Amino acid sequence: MKSYDQLFINGRWVAPVKGGVFETVDPSNETVLAKVAAATAEDIDLAVKAARCAFDNGPWPRMSGAERGAVLRRIAKGIRDRLPELAEIEVRDNGKPLPEALWDLGDAAGCFEFYAGLAEQLDENAEQPVTLSDDRFSSVARKEPVGVAGAIIPWNFPMLMAAWKIAPALAAGCTMVLKPSELTPLSALELADIASKADLPPGVLNVVTGLGKDAGAPLSEHTGIDKLAFTGSVPTGSRIMQAAARDIKNISLELGGKSPFVVFDDSDVEAAVEWIMFGIFWNQGEVCSATSRVLVQRGIYERLLERLEQETRKITIGNGLDEGVMLGPLVSRGQYEKVLEAVARGKEEGARLVTGGNRPANLNKGYFMEPVVFADVPEDSWIWREEIFGPVVCIRPFDDEADAVRSANDSRFGLAAAVMSGDLERCERVARAFRAGIVWINCSQPTFTEAPWGGYKQSGIGRELGEWGLNNYLETKQITRYESEKPWGWYIK
Repeated sequence: MKSYDQLFINGRWVAPVKGGVFETVDPSNETVLAKVAAATAEDIDLAVKAARCAFDNGPWPRMSGAERGAVLRRIAKGIRDRLPELAEIEVRDNGKPLPEALWDLGDAAGCFEFYAGLAEQLDENAEQPVTLSDDRFSSVARKEPVGVAGAIIPWNFPMLMAAWKIAPALAAGCTMVLKPSELTPLSALELADIASKADLPPGVLNVVTGLGKDAGAPLSEHTGIDKLAFTGSVPTGSRIMQAAARDIKNISLELGGKSPFVVFDDSDVEAAVEWIMFGIFWNQGEVCSATSRVLVQRGIYERLLERLEQETRKITIGNGLDEGVMLGPLVSRGQYEKVLEAVARGKEEGARLVTGGNRPANLNKGYFMEPVVFADVPEDSWIWREEIFGPVVCIRPFDDEADAVRSANDSRFGLAAAVMSGDLERCERVARAFRAGIVWINCSQPTFTEAPWGGYKQSGIGRELGEWGLNNYLETKQITRYESEKPWGWYIK
């Protein structure tokens, strides 16, 4: 593994001011993967100043959307050209199975291509005429970049989460300072290298790796940041919101979830089992939108549980680089221990452990665990109400539609929800009744760059992806002109 002991600031690779490093660990074997540059407040300040100079004085915000789009397309090509190498880095850093890493990287490249297209459209759509009630005036609404953006991303989809923030910000004409998770920092540094080789002007993208308290907190509190975008936990999001309030910063937050999946008894049980498994075991369940609360109508409850147990036991667990593996290790020792504690708590709370929760017998190293199915989970239990962020699904029965919708919405979260039924009218009715920002019908977890992503309630503020993601990084300016040749007439000599 090559060296990652430098930060990317103002178009150059530089050592941290204090020369610090931290270790990132391969979760499949618990060995040190790389020593990574540890930024501190001094480095954050340098990165923000570089981004500010690039925004105030550099070419990027003044380039046409087509010119910015061309750079974004080169970044996308840079990702695609290195797909196998980057996917291996992602697997070794995060633990996810190789097919999922390849899928993520393809989506990341597609994200840059999508926002390249929106950047090109900005050339025509940056100004819109406004119809006024007084014909002596004309007015336009103009879209302009918000300025310097700070972005803090999580460890579950390292390259993809970086793309979700970098691509729309750069398309809008913003400059950015990105702080990846200290658990999975490597692909963000690789993305900086790709961007620099795509002729991105210096200072437009700065990548600073480091611990949350040493680098993330100074970034969220820096007065030189105009916009702050964060994806992660609710407690951290709350602290970032408090920090942003001091300067009235523009913020967007994509936080946690405890998403429900309602399965009616006219559903195809085999299809339901597959979507339930994908909704919670994909990416080891380390997915903010994971449908981890499953409500099954009583008529098929026991039959579905039996099939779910049978299929869950078949999941191949192991190193994400090994062929056929569907469930890799959890990302870190800390996360592994949190999930084990949650499983123990579920047992204490009276939920029925159907299967899983142990270390696989053939894997004595790494943060591996068998996927967990809990049944008859009490509605007031901790495991039903709180995000576990691991391969743990909680299931309980319901009797009718009203009961299912009530239980599904009884949460402080509102990121995603899913419903399955052979009655499409009922699906549409339930989908509209969910208090969630993302709703799936007869499926769970498909994500498209073109569609808005974000949640209600404590799951966050604002939307990413699609045109909504671009609007996150745009301000709207009114420009009004007096057109009449007659004096205004307020002051009469």
